[in-house]
Amino acid sequence: MGFFLETLLGGLMAGMLYSLVALGFVLIFKASGVFNFAQGAMVLFAALAMARFAEWFPQWTGIDNRIVANLFAFAVAAVIMFVVAWLIERLVLRHLVNQEGATLLMATLGIAYFLDGLGQSIFGSAIYQINIGMPKEPLMAFESTFPGGILINKEDLYAAAIAAALVALLSLFFQKTTTGRALRAVADDHQAAQSIGIPLNRIWVIVWCVAGVVALVAGMIWGSKLGVQFSLTTVALRALPVVILGGLTSVPGAIIGGLIIGVGEKLSEVYLGPYVGGGIEIWFAYVLALVFLLFRPQGLFGEKIIDRV
Repeated sequence: MGFFLETLLGGLMAGMLYSLVALGFVLIFKASGVFNFAQGAMVLFAALAMARFAEWFPQWTGIDNRIVANLFAFAVAAVIMFVVAWLIERLVLRHLVNQEGATLLMATLGIAYFLDGLGQSIFGSAIYQINIGMPKEPLMAFESTFPGGILINKEDLYAAAIAAALVALLSLFFQKTTTGRALRAVADDHQAAQSIGIPLNRIWVIVWCVAGVVALVAGMIWGSKLGVQFSLTTVALRALPVVILGGLTSVPGAIIGGLIIGVGEKLSEVYLGPYVGGGIEIWFAYVLALVFLLFRPQGLFGEKIIDRV
């Protein structure tokens, strides 16, 4: 029982990180109705900015304090992501209002390649480290309840707590604020939202800024765990099954989908992997997403689209 709970907790913590990345997809889709293929590039760009500015801060100021350097780097990286969001709206999205979804999709692909190249041109293409002070040593818990206790990775625990806090704040933002309701209205119908006075351009800037902050937090956490490198863009691919499972328009769906995928990957790898030679964790999420596409393409919490003839 102890080993099962250990695996389950590991899956839940990994699932929260998947949910964090998936939120970036959901935010953009809710505001523009397009799947944002630039989300992985945004995670990499934000992580590169934070890693490099944290490294440059002591050189510029002579202050060798990791906490101060990280706070400075996070603030600068957040400002950079705001500027990137404003430029994307000003130079790209503003000219594509009311265009077909395929047009917006291709635009996000172009943005992804541009951010990939720009980030490595400015900040370099080596592997960089982000040290935000998350403990690396494991934690033994419930030793009096289960023989040998339950081994918990402290770094994963802290990362999951940060992701959960941000997810909760974004959920409240969408459900309780006027801007959040305006975002949902824009997602339903661009023209109808404009007709009742919702400024589409401003809404798109806001949602890309929020998605940029989500990408920064995701990049910070994944960069701390894996190092900041080009392969960080593939983290977004791990979140694709999450948004398919939870629904492209649902913030709660991104959370539940991430937890299901995280737990499913860990349990299947541990309990089924030995019988099939391992590697289930790599493809489990995509097979599950394929099943949902066949039988419930809108996802668990997505809105069913009904076309009247």
